[in-house]
Amino acid sequence: MKHLKKVNWGFIGCGEVTEKKSGPAFGLIEGSEVVAVMSRDAEKARSYAERHGIKRHYSDAQSLVNDPEVNAVYIATPPSSHATFAIMAMKAGKPVYVEKPLAASYEDCLRVNRISELTGVPCFVAFYRRYLPYFERVREIVHRGDIGKVLTVQIRFAVPPRELDYKSGKEMPWRLQPEVAGGGGYFYDLAAHQIDLLQYMFGPIIETEGYCQNMVGLYEVEDTFNACFRFADGLTGSGSWCFVAHESARRDRISIVGTKGKIVFSVFDYEPIVLDTERGQESIVIPNPPHVQMGLIEQVVQHLQGKRICDCDSVSATATNWVMDRILGKF
Repeated sequence: MKHLKKVNWGFIGCGEVTEKKSGPAFGLIEGSEVVAVMSRDAEKARSYAERHGIKRHYSDAQSLVNDPEVNAVYIATPPSSHATFAIMAMKAGKPVYVEKPLAASYEDCLRVNRISELTGVPCFVAFYRRYLPYFERVREIVHRGDIGKVLTVQIRFAVPPRELDYKSGKEMPWRLQPEVAGGGGYFYDLAAHQIDLLQYMFGPIIETEGYCQNMVGLYEVEDTFNACFRFADGLTGSGSWCFVAHESARRDRISIVGTKGKIVFSVFDYEPIVLDTERGQESIVIPNPPHVQMGLIEQVVQHLQGKRICDCDSVSATATNWVMDRILGKF
């Protein structure tokens, strides 16, 4: 597709993620502006547009996609509708930036990729942690060889239930509603970032086996997950996730162990990076920018303007859905 001189975004969805993590960044980047927003709740769309100074608002996604001024679409809805809206936009010739995970299943990811290839319209995915200074430092340390040859990686994640998790029906968090999130509960939402980061650092995971179970019965979807995996170069690792743990077990940690040391970091809490080598232990503090998706969104905008190449696309994101679906036993 031809390059865009100015990227005029239309938002499909205007939930919490758009308020600070992503939304404001679209208007802070040179040559980028938000011109329309859509929510199935017409009042919510109107309120969002007024609060953020956006020209038009819609309650129907097709109407937003058909808006002649909109030439790129940001999809910030739950995963079950990602593929539908992404395909709708790409068939209209409009590039897409979609929240992660790319879709609610590996099969839906393949559908998105096929349409992107057939239309020549790019689809990018919001795995923004790849571009945060915190994780760039971790990747730099590992690839520089500070911990030697990497031997194994481990993901450890445990949190207690949230108050909202005790709700039922439509009052439950959308991540716990299979018909909205696509299944997999909090795992599909949170593990996506961890698995994407590891594949960004070490290449594709080509084998994985996992077990998932509803241990507490607080809600319908699984709450506890364990997995092992192997990367293409032979590196192996494991992961455990529990979303109904006691407070004493709370943990957000990835450990990368090498022949000369190890590095430990968090993915959601952004605790200081801890580097252990023969030189001793070093604690590294890296602050986040105000809008955490800004770095990636700027890359997407500049890609659409023909100024650079952004490789955080639907093809690179599909590998993460494959891993998660294998762990969940979807195929």
